[in-house]
Amino acid sequence: MKRSPLARLWPNVTAVVLFIGFAFPVYWMFTTAFKPTSDVISEDPVWFPTSATLDHFQKALDAKNFWTLVGNSLTVTLSAVALSLVIALLASFSLARMRFKGRRGFLVTFMIAQMAPWEVLVIAVYMLVRDGDMLNSLLPLTLFYMVMVLPFTILTLRAYVAAIPKELEESAMVDGCTRPQAFVRVIFPLLAPGLMATSLFGFITAWNEFPLVLILNKDPEAQTLPLWLSSFQTAFGDDWGATMAAASLFAIPILILFLFLQRKAVGGLTSGAVKG
Repeated sequence: MKRSPLARLWPNVTAVVLFIGFAFPVYWMFTTAFKPTSDVISEDPVWFPTSATLDHFQKALDAKNFWTLVGNSLTVTLSAVALSLVIALLASFSLARMRFKGRRGFLVTFMIAQMAPWEVLVIAVYMLVRDGDMLNSLLPLTLFYMVMVLPFTILTLRAYVAAIPKELEESAMVDGCTRPQAFVRVIFPLLAPGLMATSLFGFITAWNEFPLVLILNKDPEAQTLPLWLSSFQTAFGDDWGATMAAASLFAIPILILFLFLQRKAVGGLTSGAVKG
């Protein structure tokens, strides 16, 4: 049946409106970062700046401890994602291929953990870290960030492993591979979309996390970029150009990673959602 013009029009209009609603704040952030101060404080909004400056970015880059905090954020985020992927690969394979007592309860536990609001656990986490004498350390942040993204990673990869035919693994074992070798040579390469999807989710979650580092790391040199960004306006007053430049620098790694992984990440999420 042919759809009426109105039936074809309203989904496109809705998509355009949603795109504008989500994209405009990003556009305004980046353009404000490049605008001269006169345009930033102008009473009339400057929608399309005619000149650009890098002074705001220079001020953000020269901020105290900036590069130290960039290193902290990258270390914590990449370590948490890598640890969660290693653990999730082993756990998802076991859950998808093996049958053992308590397997269903194990899955339910991970689903509940995925829905738990981590903010309510901050006090308990603080007491654990304090008693372990690990305040102002990157290790607790790495471990807890890994725990935060682990349930989603396991559930997604489990569905993806379940979608891979067992016959491929069995054929490899008939040809002389052990089970670990069959996993590495046959199953692991087919998990690339799922790994990219979970990596993207884990990176965004750990990169943007704020409450935990606010409580655990009071030392300015042991903090991460989200906390630095929240205090940037306080340090520079009403310098909105520098503030938007700092926000742009914080968002660039996520935007680059998303643009690089978006196709395979979306494919991994949809395959893991409908199979298994």
